[in-house]
Amino acid sequence: MTFRISRRQTLAAAGAAAAVAAIGRPALAQSLPSGTIRMLVGYPAGGGTDVMGRLIAEKLKERTGANVIVENRAGASGTLACDTLKNAPADGTVIMYAPSAATVAQTVTKKVLPYDLEKDLATITLAGTVSTVFVVSPTIGVKNLPEYIAWLKKNPKKASFGSTAMGSSTHFFGVEIGQAIGVPLEPVAYKGAAPLIADLSAGHAPAGCGGLTDFLTHHRGEKLRIIAISAPKRATAAPDLPTISELGYPKLASEGFYGFYGPAKMAPAMIAAWNKELRAVLEAPEMKQRLIGLGLEVQTSTPAEFAQRQSRDLVTFAASMKAAGFQPE
Repeated sequence: MTFRISRRQTLAAAGAAAAVAAIGRPALAQSLPSGTIRMLVGYPAGGGTDVMGRLIAEKLKERTGANVIVENRAGASGTLACDTLKNAPADGTVIMYAPSAATVAQTVTKKVLPYDLEKDLATITLAGTVSTVFVVSPTIGVKNLPEYIAWLKKNPKKASFGSTAMGSSTHFFGVEIGQAIGVPLEPVAYKGAAPLIADLSAGHAPAGCGGLTDFLTHHRGEKLRIIAISAPKRATAAPDLPTISELGYPKLASEGFYGFYGPAKMAPAMIAAWNKELRAVLEAPEMKQRLIGLGLEVQTSTPAEFAQRQSRDLVTFAASMKAAGFQPE
């Protein structure tokens, strides 16, 4: 399976980058549209993505005076929001905040989607990177990966883990850990992080896999224990958590991203205006610290840089899917 940036997207990203450079010249500057602005989030209210989206929307209101509202379009692993964005007005009144689990992962693992990620959605800016984490229930009495491996050998019938999204990194990372430690782990599908966290806390699930942004608060509250993170380096928000590389499995290191999108037909000048405002909000010291506290390693970009990152991740995610033995559905 081969992915590449389409010519149309490359041209659009290049145009947006040029418009960003022109922002400094008042005569060419584009402002955000007046009236209500909708920020689509493809997950239910209360989850990690929603919480971050609402923080950013509130700061945008303060900075621009615009009426920015978060609109939850939950369903189909985040792809419902992508489809909504595809058909939304391209005048800048609708943008989307989404993780790579809803964009890259779905593009790779689904044979058919109602939209083309690279042709129908325009990249605006990267918001940051995020780790996938492997967690265990506090009820099984283990504190780290070696202890978990020993526990599995004593409890072979409990060699399973809950995944917050099948066909995503929260599925593949768990399977690959099982392969690496020599104890095959069976993924169990959950409809998001909330029900998995409840089962882990109650001891109904021995282990689980999901995003750091979903689990970090609950790790601190001792409802679950994070024993490995997928990122190449330790998380700023949780420097005590060991990376999978440090634990002896560097080939499993990976990280996802969060970013902002607009409809493909959004004018380059409008993309540039959104890029300017979103980067200013994300890079504000107070906002940056709040997002880091939720597990997001804040990192912004030009539209073109984001498109290039997305294209690379399509390739690496396809390799991860193959390693996990998963076939597109």
